[in-house]
Amino acid sequence: MTLIKSISGIRGTIGGKVGDNLTPVDAVKFASAYGTWLKNYSGKEKLSVVIGRDARISGPMIHNLVVNTLVGLGIDVIDLGLSTTPTVEVAVPLEKADGGIILTASHNPKQWNALKLLNEKGEFLNGVEGEKILEIAEAEAFDFSDVDSLGTIVENDAYMDIHIDEVLNLPLVDVAAVKAAQFKVVVDGVNSSGGIIIPKLLELMGVEVVKLYCEPNGHFPHNPEPLKEHLTDISELVVKEKAHLGIVVDPDVDRLAFISEDGEMFGEEYTLVACADYVLSKTPGNTVSNMSSSRALRDVTNAHNGSYEASAVGEVNVVELMKKNNAIIGGEGNGGIIYPELHYGRDSLVGVALFLTHLANKKMTVSALRASYPEYYMSKNKIELTPQIDVDAILVAMTEKYKNEDITTIDGVKIDFASEWVHLRKSNTEPIIRIYTEAPSQKEADVLALRIIDEIKAIAGI
Repeated sequence: MTLIKSISGIRGTIGGKVGDNLTPVDAVKFASAYGTWLKNYSGKEKLSVVIGRDARISGPMIHNLVVNTLVGLGIDVIDLGLSTTPTVEVAVPLEKADGGIILTASHNPKQWNALKLLNEKGEFLNGVEGEKILEIAEAEAFDFSDVDSLGTIVENDAYMDIHIDEVLNLPLVDVAAVKAAQFKVVVDGVNSSGGIIIPKLLELMGVEVVKLYCEPNGHFPHNPEPLKEHLTDISELVVKEKAHLGIVVDPDVDRLAFISEDGEMFGEEYTLVACADYVLSKTPGNTVSNMSSSRALRDVTNAHNGSYEASAVGEVNVVELMKKNNAIIGGEGNGGIIYPELHYGRDSLVGVALFLTHLANKKMTVSALRASYPEYYMSKNKIELTPQIDVDAILVAMTEKYKNEDITTIDGVKIDFASEWVHLRKSNTEPIIRIYTEAPSQKEADVLALRIIDEIKAIAGI
């Protein structure tokens, strides 16, 4: 099964059988469910929805299906065309729209696509709302409009520029300081919309840009998840061009990674740490990241006399806790920056602008900046179990085994030791437990992971 239905939307591979993959029928069905839910949820007579897509090959096809399905429901569409996830999130409240749909499978390879669903604030739907949409889709409880009540389509291709302006107008973004620093930056846009919007943002900040894979044709030149093993080309080009740094985004531009001037990864986990360090130095306050993110954010927050809290994994959970904790910055360790001063969504443009301002103020190399932060190393593993094994019982047993440690169970089991931690999460779709560990050295993180895996195997009797 490569069609995954969840509370955050629907994603799958293109082609194949209805219900097994993301076929045209499935796209129409799910768009119909969202539109139907929106009509019930808002209680308004006339609705509008903002739609944008990344540069995937299947994008135009899925885009046309979704747009015209909403039109068939009597909903007006504000069509941004080629766009980014954060751009659509910014556009929804600016347009006073009732919701938004982003057509992107984020960091998944090119055969995937997805519908990501937003509310009237431009934020992802919560679990209850997502479940309701899944129920409507399952029941096919749709009621389409008659010929005199069809929706309209208004095309607006200005929003990437509007988004850039909104970022540059943030009080903590110092364009003059960045211009004075005369940075040279290599950008890997993975041949999606980031290849347009990130260079444009940088050029307006007075940065010299070297483009790599910035043609938005949907042919991803490498695995689009911004991890070290996929980024050898940009690492080499940064050194060859004698650039100050490299910038990498995923296809929908909500995840951000930096390459240091020596070609080494800055570390996806440290994208948020560096941006938070800068924001907290100017506006003291609290932070939030998810439970699988680095402890370095906690350390930096404490150094600025702020309060750090960890949420369950998932952007909607991070946002919910940020609001509750009055966090001034937060996000996820996968390179997702959430800065409420602009909007409650992961936004690589915000991350780039804050990071470059921080770097310009510090007047140091990217590698020196990275060395100024606490050293932590992660190990990410998983253990595959048979369907007969009770995964929940294993997590309960691990909780009992470590009951004298600092334990959190809002999302699997997180065990905090003095200098390291382990986070165990079960998959909702297959019998596996994901095991994330962090420690002051890679060896310690790996050793902790192996120990926990052995303990789980002993409990499971395998």
